Amino acid sequence: MWLLFLFSAAIFTTALWYIWDKSEKYAVSILALIYWGATIMVFVDHTLGYLMEGGEYFDTSLDACILGSILVLMGAVIWEIFLILKDPAKKLKKVLPS
Repeated sequence: MWLLFLFSAAIFTTALWYIWDKSEKYAVSILALIYWGATIMVFVDHTLGYLMEGGEYFDTSLDACILGSILVLMGAVIWEIFLILKDPAKKLKKVLPS
């Protein structure tokens, strides 16, 4: 299930990047890259696990849903840390003294 959560987040942020953030003011491309990287990593993990061990490809348990939510949240937290450190919109530069 976490593969579906990450894939949905990757699709949404990519569409958001193409439609809304053309000036890279909010660095949505970085968030999309984080989600696509995690999606590819989980896809490879699920595929190899399915081929080697068999069983379910999509786990629909509550634990899998919670893990998917946590992974999407962690991607957003990493993106927020990137925004704070790089300050692409130059918002912190105006607030903090030099």
